[in-house]
Amino acid sequence: MNIIDIITKKKNKEELTYEELKYAIDGFLNNEILDYQMSSLLMAIVINDMTLEETINLTDIMIKSGDTLDLGINEMVDKHSTGGVGDKTTLILLPLVASTGVKIGKMSGRGLGNTGGTIDKLESIKGFNVELTKEEFIKQINDIGVAIISQTKNITPADKKIYALRDVTGTTDSTALIASSIMSKKIASGSKYIVIDVKVGNGALMKDIESATKLGNTMIEIGKRYNKKVVCVLTNMNVPLGNNIGNGLEVIESIETLKGNGPKDLKELCLKLGSIMVSMAKNITEEEAYNELEQNLLNKKGYQKFEELVKYQKGDIENIDINDEYISIKSNKEGFINSINTDKLGEIVKNIGGGRTNKEDIIDYSVGLILNKKVGDLIFENEEIVKLYSSKKDIKINDILECFKIEDEIKPKEDLILGIIKWCIV
Repeated sequence: MNIIDIITKKKNKEELTYEELKYAIDGFLNNEILDYQMSSLLMAIVINDMTLEETINLTDIMIKSGDTLDLGINEMVDKHSTGGVGDKTTLILLPLVASTGVKIGKMSGRGLGNTGGTIDKLESIKGFNVELTKEEFIKQINDIGVAIISQTKNITPADKKIYALRDVTGTTDSTALIASSIMSKKIASGSKYIVIDVKVGNGALMKDIESATKLGNTMIEIGKRYNKKVVCVLTNMNVPLGNNIGNGLEVIESIETLKGNGPKDLKELCLKLGSIMVSMAKNITEEEAYNELEQNLLNKKGYQKFEELVKYQKGDIENIDINDEYISIKSNKEGFINSINTDKLGEIVKNIGGGRTNKEDIIDYSVGLILNKKVGDLIFENEEIVKLYSSKKDIKINDILECFKIEDEIKPKEDLILGIIKWCIV
């Protein structure tokens, strides 16, 4: 068995065996298979896809590449997003859900492609420690009910190494690779209930409802194999979520949302996802859970839990990395904003330092965009449409303006939540 034969087999659209996948993954983890060889295999998978059985096998190999956690918490709940531009829901959801008494611990990732990563966002808070040991992670969940950490070296290390490679090799948009990456981490981290926000649209990895539905069903099928209750919520990513794009700026917007002042779409999505999580963990109706979460936004218990989380993980909530300089970008025409090129906005933020092009790139947490207008809004000529936070002087303003389609007639807005796929344990 050798890696060239395995790459060739997948290139020829053949199904890989468990043993062949294990050989490739273990070899890459042990540095016996090189980056360019694994990149070639990943690209073959992106182009030719994997069967459900291959995807389940890949997930199992990822899980077994490291340790699994037994947190000793029967009703543990977890949440994941497939990634979108401006998606900061984890920063809001976890403390808000924890404020209801539900214990929640999450291993999050860094940025992938044009979509931001929760860990990068948290590291914009000065001193915030995302590298907890297994023992520290468990202790924190039991002490304050919530913890967010980066993927530890011993939890699905194969996925962690492949995840970093996918980010810089154009191999992010594969149902099989996304499903195995997400579910291996979720299963290894020991949660019983898993809610997954599957982003759909031009600013997401899944561009259409069909591919998003396939991904959701795949993750639910993987969950069945491990007796996990999984719910996938399909949500719209044709428009950035909230108004802020960029690591530090998204933390600021999350804080404002937890204080009850956030944008409507962000609040709506967090309450919907949170109501599913709390209803599963507490065995109550989603309506009861929704009311409890909404109350904890109003009384700021969710924000107080976020403060507790930041303090426990050594962060300084008063010191968030935001660029001192910004450029006010004004519209060059009047009309209604009928669409936004969300993917391109994410690319722009990545290119000014907010994301990675190479694995070794250092994130600039301080840069980003604030959108003053969204889809459905009326804007006048010479009215501010975006604030651009960056010290770079060579940014092409027209590249940003071209992301907004402004027309004389207003078109109907798309729904935020496009569908829900429920678990089905047999």
